[in-house]
Amino acid sequence: MADSPPADRADHDDDLKAADARELHRTVREAGEDEMRRPARSLFWSGLAAGIAISTSLLTEAALHRALPDTPWRELVAALGYPIGFLIVILGRMQLFTESTITAMLPLVTRPSGRAAMATLRLWGIVLFANLIGTAIAGYAIAHGIIGDAALREAALAVSDKITELSAGRTIVNAIPAGFLIAIVAWVLPNAREQSFWVILAFTYALTIAGFSHSVVGSAEAFTLMFAGRIDLAQTLGGLIAPAVLGNLIGGAGIFALLAHAQVRGEMTETPS
Repeated sequence: MADSPPADRADHDDDLKAADARELHRTVREAGEDEMRRPARSLFWSGLAAGIAISTSLLTEAALHRALPDTPWRELVAALGYPIGFLIVILGRMQLFTESTITAMLPLVTRPSGRAAMATLRLWGIVLFANLIGTAIAGYAIAHGIIGDAALREAALAVSDKITELSAGRTIVNAIPAGFLIAIVAWVLPNAREQSFWVILAFTYALTIAGFSHSVVGSAEAFTLMFAGRIDLAQTLGGLIAPAVLGNLIGGAGIFALLAHAQVRGEMTETPS
């Protein structure tokens, strides 16, 4: 049987893990503080760009869906197109609502105040609004054949139809793990800079093959269906987008961010900025 590591070495390893966790918490928290200090105009244009760019997830997935034969494995291969939009947005440092659930939440739970709450809500509101305008523009372009040909449009509608299979309540539940997974991406990226591509690819691919609901990509799908006449505005906003937003918030800000903060709360000695 292998010898157990010396007690002092084990204690040292535990100290390093605690220090790493505190440093990661500080890095992500300060990133959120920087985002909340940005002018509203900057947040809006970055969020708008992200909304348009994230729609490439739908387009790439639709292109693969169109090119592949109708087999049981088609969805698994077509799902490889889903991470493309996330790679563009996250590596391009654009403002994505679900990524900001944890970065904006950590400053609030570290130093709760009315001012911090308003700053968090301001960031979320501007970024989400801009993301949705961007996905609405992309959805209109896809539905009306401005982007791609008729075959790509039909493939995009076929891919998007899956989101209508869930009720509003089921969409909320289905969106919780999606918010949790994207919050994990935002949490681990500072320690995985050289592996950022693979981290984003792995987590977002897992998200889509599991069938979880992401509010921003899902809004691109919902707007595409709406502009194609498949669903109405009430179902688009109230039945699909709003439940996904709520579920993502619960998973990202309500569960993962609080857990990430709880693991270091008792060890924090610095005064939050």
